[in-house]
Amino acid sequence: MTSAEQFHARPPVSAAPVPIPLATRIIDHAAIARNIDRLRPDGDTGIMVVVKADGFGHGMLEVARTAVAVGADWLGVATVDEALTLRAAGIDAPVLCWLADPWTNLTDAVAATITISCANIETLQAVAAAAAATGTAAQVHLELDTGMARGGAESSRWAELCAAAAASGVEVTGIWSHLALAADPDPLSTTAQKIAFDEGVETARELGLSPRVLHLANSAAALDHDQTWFDLVRCGAGVYGIETVRNRNHALEPAMRVVSRATQVRRVPAGSGVSYNHAYVTDRETTLVLVPVGYGDGVPRGLSRGGQVVIDGRRHPIVGAISMDQLVVDVGDAPVALGAEVVLLGSPRHGEPDAQEWADVTGTIAHEILTGLGGRMAREHINQVGTASS
Repeated sequence: MTSAEQFHARPPVSAAPVPIPLATRIIDHAAIARNIDRLRPDGDTGIMVVVKADGFGHGMLEVARTAVAVGADWLGVATVDEALTLRAAGIDAPVLCWLADPWTNLTDAVAATITISCANIETLQAVAAAAAATGTAAQVHLELDTGMARGGAESSRWAELCAAAAASGVEVTGIWSHLALAADPDPLSTTAQKIAFDEGVETARELGLSPRVLHLANSAAALDHDQTWFDLVRCGAGVYGIETVRNRNHALEPAMRVVSRATQVRRVPAGSGVSYNHAYVTDRETTLVLVPVGYGDGVPRGLSRGGQVVIDGRRHPIVGAISMDQLVVDVGDAPVALGAEVVLLGSPRHGEPDAQEWADVTGTIAHEILTGLGGRMAREHINQVGTASS
């Protein structure tokens, strides 16, 4: 037998096994759809679903497709790159981009019919130049600062911006602002900003603008401040299940579940130091479970004290310092099997931690928790609208 014949006579090499992720973010699009439905105002007011920051860590394109499928009127993003990614994926819904500036290349965005937010004359001029360069009509929404002192034109410069917009050749299709205090359910918390917004819209119209879309409300206002609804509400946090109104529960559902597994289970005696610097020392004989995720995957080190996970339906504390890619759980005398599922984030309805619990433990907000997750975590989408469950 020749060497060539010997080679071909060898048994075929089997395909390499598909690796199982050490941790997975499971995104439930049915929950996203239900949250959008709960946030959507009654009547003629539309809804913009905010998909910036990779859909708050849930997957920008997948969330955008679900949002459009369930009737979202607009999509909202922060950057031009995010907007163009939507267009490149074939998503043609109206998109508002609100972090463009005079140094951003706007030609592709204008050519792709992205609506650009403008808060100063310089950005307006950059949009007009991009429109001229592409031979495309550009549409903008002017942003007014009504009391947040963050984005938006100051009230002292608003009339100047409106006048410049009226003379620019760019079509002003909308005016918007952002609420600072809508998390307070007291109706008076948004009154001053609504009044400032009304006055700003009146000024714009007096200067010759005819905006068709007025929007002020965020998720919290969409839920509890109907006087701010206007033509459109912009919802980000609520879409992903974050309750944004203080001391209120609107039955929003966490859309992300984070699971890993027990990769080591060991019995240790009392007095055993755990992880770096032995910040935790066992006070009894106990069982320790190793979970292969850490701050390199977005699990905050602040959960080293006060964080909990769920294994076999029971809560157990995270102990010792969370490492870059590992954390340790003290399960006491619970009989945990090697490979058992570990739920890091899930549903409070089932007794599991959610992003808000992590935020409370670590002194931040749920938004930061969700957008910080990733690293080596896989992402799985289930119950996607219009497709079979994955």
